[in-house]
Amino acid sequence: MSDKRLAGKTALITGGTSGIGLATARLFAAEGARVAVTGRDDGKIAATQDELGEGSLAMQSDVTSAEDMAAVARRLKDAFGGLDIFFANAGIAYATPLPDTDEERYDTIMDINVKGVFFSMQAVVPIIRDGGSVILNTSFLNQVGRPGLSLLSASKAAVRSFARTWSAELLDRRIRVNAISPGAIDTPLQRRGRTPEEAQAVLAGLVARTPAGRAGAADDIAQAALYLAGDESTFILGSELVVDGGISQL
Repeated sequence: MSDKRLAGKTALITGGTSGIGLATARLFAAEGARVAVTGRDDGKIAATQDELGEGSLAMQSDVTSAEDMAAVARRLKDAFGGLDIFFANAGIAYATPLPDTDEERYDTIMDINVKGVFFSMQAVVPIIRDGGSVILNTSFLNQVGRPGLSLLSASKAAVRSFARTWSAELLDRRIRVNAISPGAIDTPLQRRGRTPEEAQAVLAGLVARTPAGRAGAADDIAQAALYLAGDESTFILGSELVVDGGISQL
C-alpha cells in the first residue's frame, strides 16, 4: 500500500504552469497523482510538461472558452479515464478604481475569474468520479473592503459562492466543492502588469497589514489544496479554507 496521499488519483489544475498552480501540480505529482495542467503560454506549457514528466499532461487552453475546456475534458477522459480532483486555479488580479475602470477591464476580470470557473466546472463535472474533490481559488478580498479592488473582490466572492451552491448541487454524487482563500502570495501574478518596484511596494504594503508578518508562498497554498484534495477532508464541503496570514481575520 502506498504512503502517498494521492496515490492512484488523477487531477486537473487550470492555470497550472506558474505560481500557485505549478506549485500544486508539483506537490500533487509528488504525492502520487497523475496531473494535468492548463495554461496559455506555449513555452511554459512545454517546460511544465518536461518537469512533470511521463504520465502528466500540459495543455494549451483558455478557460474563458467553453469550447477549449470541453476539448480539455475530452482529452482527459481519453488519457485518464476520469478525474478525482479539479483545482480551478486560473485567474487574474487587476485594480479597478471606480472612476477609471472601463467595460473592457470589467469584462476581462469577470470573464476569466467568474465565467472561466463556471464553464471549466461545467466541462469537467461529467468526468469527475463520484466522491471527487473540487477546489476553487478565491481570495481574502471576498471578506474585506479594499479601495480600488471592487471588481476583483466581487469576482472572488462569486467564486466563494460557487463552492456552496455546487456542493449542494452535487450532493448525490458525493463531490465536495471547497474554496481556498489566499492572502498576499509572492507569485508572478502579484508582479504582472507592474514594474519590479511597483510590485515590491504593493507586496510590502500587504505584508505590513498581515499579522503573520510575511508574504505567503505558492507552496503554502499548495499544501492547503493537498488537504482538500485528499481523503482527510471528506467531511468538508462548501467551505472556505483561509490561508492569508490572518489579514482577513485579525
